[in-house]
Amino acid sequence: MRMAVKMRAGAAQKVVTEVEKKGRKASKETRRQQLIEATIDSLAKRGYAETTLADVADGAGLSRGIVNFHFESKENLLIATLQYMADEYANHWSSALEKAGDRAANRLWALVLADFDRKICTKRKLAAWCAFWGEAKSRPTYQALCGARDVKYQETVISLCAALKEEGGYSYAPEAMALAVCATLEGLWLRLMMGDGTTRENALAAAIEAIVALFPMHIARNGPK
Repeated sequence: MRMAVKMRAGAAQKVVTEVEKKGRKASKETRRQQLIEATIDSLAKRGYAETTLADVADGAGLSRGIVNFHFESKENLLIATLQYMADEYANHWSSALEKAGDRAANRLWALVLADFDRKICTKRKLAAWCAFWGEAKSRPTYQALCGARDVKYQETVISLCAALKEEGGYSYAPEAMALAVCATLEGLWLRLMMGDGTTRENALAAAIEAIVALFPMHIARNGPK
C-alpha cells in the first residue's frame, strides 16, 4: 500500500516537474518575442541608431537585465529581430503559394496579395524593414540573412513568369520580367515607407494594375482568368 502511494506521488511529481519545465520554456519564448516586438516598435519610432536596449526593455515592460539575459547585446537583439521578420515574410508568401494551387496565374496573384496583406504590410513593420535596409550595405550579417530568401523569391517569380510565357506565348525574357515584377512590388513598399500618402489599398491596386498589364491573357483586375 505504501509503495503504491509512493509510486503515485512520484508520478504526480514528475507531471508537475514537466509542467514547470514547459512553463519556463514558454515564458522564455514569450519574453523573447516580447522583446522582438518591442524592437520593431522602437525601430519604427526612433530608427536604427537611436534604438537602445533600454528603449526595448521599457517598450516590452521588462527589466533591462532580461534583455541582456536573452540577447547580451544590441547587435544580437537586432539580428534576432531581422531573422524573425525575414522568417515571417518568407513563411507568409510560401504559405500563400501552397494555398494557391498549381496554376502559375493563381500563384503570381497570391504572391502579390501576400505582399500587401495586413499581417505583413503594416506601418511599423515597413519602418523596421527600412531601418534594416539602411544598414544592410555596411553589415554583411544583415545581407546574409535576407540574401538567400531574396534569391528564393526571385527564382520563384522567374519560374512563374516562364510558365506564363509558355502558356500565353508572351515575348518577354522570364528573368527580365521577374525583375520588373519584383522591382514594382519593392517600389510600392518603398512608397509606403516614405509616408507620402500612399495607402496599403492603393499600393495593392497599383500592383494589380501592373500584373494585369504585364500578363493580360492570364490576370484581370478581379483575379486570375
